[in-house]
Amino acid sequence: MLIHYAAREIHAKIVYCGPGLGGKTTNLLAIHGRLPERARGRLLSIATDGDRTLFFDFLPLDLGLVKGFRVRFHLYTVPGQTFYAASRRVILRGVDGIVFVVDSQAYRLAENRESWEDLRGNLARERGPGAEHLPLVVQWNKRDCATALPVEVLSNEIGLGGLPSVEAVAVRGVGVAETLKACCRDVLQEMESAGRGGPPRGGSSPGGTGPGMPPPGAPAPHRPLSRTGAR
Repeated sequence: MLIHYAAREIHAKIVYCGPGLGGKTTNLLAIHGRLPERARGRLLSIATDGDRTLFFDFLPLDLGLVKGFRVRFHLYTVPGQTFYAASRRVILRGVDGIVFVVDSQAYRLAENRESWEDLRGNLARERGPGAEHLPLVVQWNKRDCATALPVEVLSNEIGLGGLPSVEAVAVRGVGVAETLKACCRDVLQEMESAGRGGPPRGGSSPGGTGPGMPPPGAPAPHRPLSRTGAR
């Protein structure tokens, strides 16, 4: 988290992670296309072998203020292929929220698991003991595929139980906005919680019990796929 005092803005970074070709780029393209031009920055793309890194910033119009500051979100994707491990570590520096995009197809299960373990390792190096409390939302993407595994199976096999989640068909825009809103909301709640008793502070969001991880024994919110929005 960075603070621009002159502009009265807090800059927060949300990174979309997950296996290569799982839907991260599709999510960001859909989000950028839906935002009004006055609220979004330019969409920038870095082409990699078989994947792309995208990033842009936007100023939400309906999320209110944090201690008198507007919040500008910067959205990034990371390349999912194994050989881009160094690039993922760089992009994750200073992250304030994570969207982990799961490819629901059965044959991608091992890649989902590998990507999740890679993310956990990178966050542990970046944030130390506070990594597990970083706001994080899971998106179960490609729910319309014939080979999509049940959410319960994916959650158990990958190790994602207890995290807030949204079912999606990102290529058609289903669940995309809901995923982003859930992550933005949790990041804002973490900012407000961290800033109580004083002005907002610079640097990454401090550790502590964050809204991305429910307390032990509490069910995490899950948004099932709307039957009106999928095949």
